[in-house]
This record gives sequence, C-alpha cells and structure tokens, in this order.
Amino acid sequence: MEIKSATFIKGAVGPDKVFEGDRPQVAFIGRSNVGKSSVINSLTGQKDLAKTSSFPGRTQQINTFLINYSICLVDLPGYGYAKLSQEKREKIQELINWYLFLSNYKQTKVFLIIDSLVGITKEDAEILEVLTVYNKVVVIIANKIDRIRSKDYKKQIEFINKYAGKHKVILYSAKTDLGKDELLTELL
Repeated sequence: MEIKSATFIKGAVGPDKVFEGDRPQVAFIGRSNVGKSSVINSLTGQKDLAKTSSFPGRTQQINTFLINYSICLVDLPGYGYAKLSQEKREKIQELINWYLFLSNYKQTKVFLIIDSLVGITKEDAEILEVLTVYNKVVVIIANKIDRIRSKDYKKQIEFINKYAGKHKVILYSAKTDLGKDELLTELL
C-alpha cells in the first residue's frame, strides 16, 4: 500500500463541512513537539505538507488532509506543554475534546504519537485512557525511535509496551522512515 496523493484541505476550529460526508477519518494526536507533522510528512513523502516547527503549540487548529482522494487525515493540535497562554492551551484542549469525544464525527482510527525517548507521559496515559473509554481504535506510534541509544533500547520499548496495553505499537522514525510500511498498512 502506498500514498499516491496527499493534499492539505483546510484548518478548522469547530464544526465544518470538511468533517461531513462518507470519507473515513483518521486522527493523529500527541503532545506538543512530539513530531506529528514530521510523521505526516514522512508518511506522505512530502516534506512540507504539514508545517513543522520547533515552537511547541504551533498547530492551534484541526488541520485536515485528503489522502488518496478517499481518506481524511485529521491532524489535531498538540496537548500538554506549549509556549502559549493558559487560555490558549485550554481552548486547544476544548477543541481536541470536542472533535474526538463530543462531536458526532467518527474516526476509523486514532493514532496516538508519542516520543519514544520519553515514553508514555502522564498526559499520554490520560488521553489513552479517555480514548479507550470512548471505544476508539487506537494505534500508538512511538516516534523518534532512531534516537534511543542501543543500550537503552530494549528497556524503553518494554516500558512503552507495558503502558500501551492491548493497543498496537508501531516503532517509527520520521527521519529514516522506519515503521512507515507498517503505519501505511494501518492507515490505508
């Protein structure tokens, strides 16, 4: 399986026609600066499709992309730490909660992206628990896997798998494309 076309549709901050219709929606979510945009760019083979930044909290809306003219990829803003005011962080959290849990929009899968160096944080565990309560199909993407030192690799992977529980974990590197084929299979 491969992505033959990927196009930015629009950014949304609430109910929008982009979420309506019969296209399956897959959501990407993770903490600020965990590499969501880098994963999307790696996955699609387009360096600038999703805007990357070293500034935590750059994405403040729900960005939507059309994949292979048939799938709506939904890039949610990062949760947790961001260089934003408390009020803006709360608005972002409300937007995430609205899309995933309060709206009538259905996601075929939710891809929770974590930083494999850090593992699953308290914020990641909380969002994973809520996604599970709402019966979302969750796949965990452990990004930046290439940055783990070889002596720490086994222990870190065991730590991630322990907290992932029944959820599938894909070891991923946006830099080297490790795990790309496995992620494409889950996405498409």
